[in-house]
Amino acid sequence: MEQETTIQQTQNPQPVEYAGFWRRFVAYIIDSLIVGFVQQILILPFLGIIGISFASIGAWDFDDPAYFDEPEGFAWIVAIIGAYFTIIVLSVVLQWLYFSLMESSKYQGTLGKIALNIKVTNYRGERISFLKATGRYFSKIISGLIFLIGYIMAGFTEKKQALHDMIAETYVIKKDLN
Repeated sequence: MEQETTIQQTQNPQPVEYAGFWRRFVAYIIDSLIVGFVQQILILPFLGIIGISFASIGAWDFDDPAYFDEPEGFAWIVAIIGAYFTIIVLSVVLQWLYFSLMESSKYQGTLGKIALNIKVTNYRGERISFLKATGRYFSKIISGLIFLIGYIMAGFTEKKQALHDMIAETYVIKKDLN
């Protein structure tokens, strides 16, 4: 376990231990289970409505191209696509708010991070703003683009930063247990 005293621009440097890849990974698994559970509760009504709608219209005749020329067939396709995109938007908004609100809160971390005694800070060791947490969340898209290498970087960089941490100028550190 590496102890460092290098959170930048601090007048009284405190010993800092950066959270490594595996600790962060386990925190993410916990968070994924929590967010996934909540998403299912919010999304099930949409899926139920779609299912009831399918049952009420009877058999679909996908082999008949003229079916899609009918207003009813076209309306169902539009409704399904609309429900699908609503589910996607709802999922993204839920995850964004969960991660950004929790990481910018007084806890400085999600429930997974809290469980593993780690927190997100800026380069001065302070709590990050909601705006910075939002930037950090959406920067995770870049971290995942090329075979998750942006995430894997946390296992190899000096201060255990993933690419999204570097972009948002944040650290994930172990909490003081004092």
